[in-house]
Amino acid sequence: MLKLLEEIRSIAKNGLYYAKDHYDVERYNKLLKIANREYSEMVNITEEVITERFKNELGHITPKLGTDAAIFDDSGKILLVKRTDDNLWSLPCGWAEVNELPRESIKREVKEETGLNVEVNDVIDVIGRLPGDFDSPHTSCHILFYCIVKSGEIRTSEETSQVMYRNINDDINWHRDHNKMAKIAYRYKSQKLKRLAK
Repeated sequence: MLKLLEEIRSIAKNGLYYAKDHYDVERYNKLLKIANREYSEMVNITEEVITERFKNELGHITPKLGTDAAIFDDSGKILLVKRTDDNLWSLPCGWAEVNELPRESIKREVKEETGLNVEVNDVIDVIGRLPGDFDSPHTSCHILFYCIVKSGEIRTSEETSQVMYRNINDDINWHRDHNKMAKIAYRYKSQKLKRLAK
């Protein structure tokens, strides 16, 4: 059902973007209101919040783009942050912003959340989420980058209550699919080290 609502919302938003006839605008707005109401009931977020999230999306509706950083220390532990929004552990991450390339987005997010300046290297993977995954109303794609610390001191921020290197098998409460991302990143790093050792 959420996939259907996402399609209806996309048709409505795209229609509003291109429509010239005021009757079409009225119809697309009605479709959008219906989709927002149904989203609200399905993901347990108020219709006002759903509408607010969606109303600022301009142009053709596409998936949201997230960026995530895999940063390791010399012992193989991965850098994690404890988020202040849900009190769960995640990789440093955030949404890409307009007028900003994904590599610039993750550098900014890492700096804001951890105090560290990083060099952004390889794309490890792109992880997709569909509407309804983790109570999200959006389709989204998340680029997982392999990053190396160049300078800075670890510190917390308004978004992070703790920042530390941890073992990916630590018994902690993970944010969304970040344990999966950490394991993907760890496998990537292990394979990279094996290739360099040859």
